[in-house]
This record gives sequence, C-alpha cells and structure tokens, in this order.
Amino acid sequence: MEFDVKLVSALGVTLRVALAATVLVAPLALATGWVLARRSFPGKSFVETLVALPLVLPPTAIGYLLLVVFGRAGVLGERNLGFDPGILFTWRGAVVASAFVAFPLAARSARAAFEIVDPRLERMGRSLGMSPAAVFARVTVPLAGRGLLAALALAFGRALGEFGATVIVAGNIPGRTQTLALAIFDEIQLGDERGALTFVGVACVLAFVVMWTVERLGRPRAAA
Repeated sequence: MEFDVKLVSALGVTLRVALAATVLVAPLALATGWVLARRSFPGKSFVETLVALPLVLPPTAIGYLLLVVFGRAGVLGERNLGFDPGILFTWRGAVVASAFVAFPLAARSARAAFEIVDPRLERMGRSLGMSPAAVFARVTVPLAGRGLLAALALAFGRALGEFGATVIVAGNIPGRTQTLALAIFDEIQLGDERGALTFVGVACVLAFVVMWTVERLGRPRAAA
C-alpha cells in the first residue's frame, strides 16, 4: 500500500512538473524557433549555439548554474530580491530545471516546423492587406501547427525524464519534488529492484505515448 502511494505521488508530481515546464517554455521556444527560421542577423550562429547548449551540457551543470542564480546570494536570490522566490527545493524548482533542459528540443523543433512553411504564402497574405500578426496567426501557425505541437510534445517528454538538474535544484522530496526519475533512483539506492522496475515500466509507458504522439504529428496529414 505504501509503495502504491509513492507511485501515485511520483506520477502526479511528474505530470504536474512536465506540464508546467511545457507551458513555461512554450512562448520563448516558439518565438525563438520563429526568429531562427525567418530572420538573419549578426551573431545568429552564436544564438543558435547558445540555444542548443543545454543539449550537450551535463544536466548537473545546469542544475548547479540554476542553484547559483536562485541561491540566497544569487542574482535572483533572496538577498538581492528582498524575498524568497520559492524556487529551491520546491516543485517550482523542478519546473524551472525541466524547462531549461526541454527548451532546446522545443526551440529547434519549432524552427524546423516554421521552415517548412513557404515564405511566399506569408508574402501573399501581406499583399492581401493582412497585418504581420494576422499572417502569423492565420497562415504561418496553421501550416506549421502539427510541427509546433510535436515540438511541445518533445518538450513535455524531455521534462518527464529530467533528473540531473532537478535533483540539485529541487531535491528528492517524496510527495513534493520526487518525480518518477528521482523515484527510480531512490528505489535503486534502497535495493528494491521490483520497485525500481515498476517505476521504470511506468516511465516507459509515458515515454512511448509521448514519442508515438510526436511521430504521428511528424507525418504528413494524409499519412497520419
């Protein structure tokens, strides 16, 4: 019974954190993808590299950097803000950590989705008197829609499996910050192989559903 409670709790925290991280990262990731797909500017290669950096940085390095930023004496810490931002060792910390590691996947996938849209269709919309915002909302987004949804699904999936940055920023607190990834580690540390396999099985099911969704969204409409 106690294990069932732990499983349900970890699953609930995982879904809550992953969903919140996806919502948090969505506006910036989609905007970044659009800028990289449609704009040329000095230093673009630098920005592209910066966006991709979390893909290759150790998650523990990202967690430490977030700890430095949100720590008591950090730039966004209690000493400088005058109040506790409530990030460290809370579920919000897990959300921030997951958003950081999910951002590159969402931004790069969104860029690919925007690049598929023929710029001539956007120019045609503007020639018909549509404002840039109307063209974006009524031409660009509908045509890139499936790819954008796939980008957000990838972000959600990456947030589901986040471990390294989360354990540093949010800790491993059962019922509060313990996600499935952290619970698996916990069970391994306790030597409970059956429990670890159960958590791994649940994680595999979630991962399969996410990747199945991404693959479906990535197919042409007629093939989907």
